[in-house]
Order: sequence, then structure tokens, then C-alpha cells
Amino acid sequence: MDYAPRLKAHYRDTVVQKLKEEFEYSSIMQVPRIDKICINQGLGDATQDKKVVDNALSELTMISGQKAVSTIASKSVSNFKLREGMPIGARVTLRDTMMYEFLDRLISIALPRVRDFRGINDKSFDGKGNYSMGITEQIIFPEIDLDKIPKITGMDITIVTTANTDREALALLKAMGMPFKNQNQNEN
Repeated sequence: MDYAPRLKAHYRDTVVQKLKEEFEYSSIMQVPRIDKICINQGLGDATQDKKVVDNALSELTMISGQKAVSTIASKSVSNFKLREGMPIGARVTLRDTMMYEFLDRLISIALPRVRDFRGINDKSFDGKGNYSMGITEQIIFPEIDLDKIPKITGMDITIVTTANTDREALALLKAMGMPFKNQNQNEN
């Protein structure tokens, strides 16, 4: 009846039990979970060309499956020809079903398409259990048609978790299937 994304079902059926045993939680409510995924594109060229932001918004909307919004400059910087209120980027925040769908596509389709991919860095945690990574080319996502994009741009992806420590967040993301570089060496 109710549709549950593949990764959400995997988390509920496998990951919760594994993390509960590994960290000896007394309740399944203590088990960390992914809260949201924030995708951000900063566009320096937006000061010269207004179409850059429109292209980024449409690409980010295609990639995430949810409407992206533009980010606005909070103050003017004359050296960068930037005025307060100008659109200078694009962002989208994914939660629940959309978040799990995006993470599934990122892990199983997009990341393996990166040139010379050997895994993602396991040192990009912020100390509070959140993970950030940068992607240099948006063309790794199958939704993007290479012939229709005017310029290759990158993006930042932040995975916000409810974990209290980086160690718990790393265990959560590994159990979810994130391909970290040093899979075997991190077992401390």
C-alpha cells in the first residue's frame, strides 16, 4: 500500500538493529538516522549572466526531484560586482522520501560514474555527526543531459544526521552503503 524507498526499508530492517548492537543503545529511538540532505550550488558567474542561476535551478530541480530555490546575496561587495539582493546560487533541502530516493541514486548510480572513483573521504565530518562532500561535475547524475548544459558546475551535498558523534555518523553512513575510501582501516 504505502510506498517506502528502498534505502528507507534497508535502514528500518537492517541498519537500526546493527547500530543498536554496535553502540549498545537501550532504545531504537537512540539509533542515529539521517535527518535531511542539503544540496547547494554557489554560482560566481551569476553576477555577469542572469541565465546561470536559471540553469542551475532547473538542473538542481531535475537532480533532486524537488523544486530548488535561489540564494540571495546578503550584502554588496564591490570587488565582486555583487549587489545586495542579487541571486548568486541555488539550493534545495530534501527530507523523508525524497531524501532517501536522492541518497539511493547518489550511492548506486552517481558516485560510481565519477572519473577515477576510489571512494569518498571519511574525514569530512563536522564534529557533530554531519557529513559534507563536494561534487565537481553535475554530469555524474543521469538526469542531466550533457548536450543541453551550457557549463559544468559543481555542488556541495551535506547529509545531516541525528548522530551525536562522528564515529556514530560514519557507522550509520557505512551501513547505509556510502562508499568510503578507507573502509577496512576505520574499524577502531
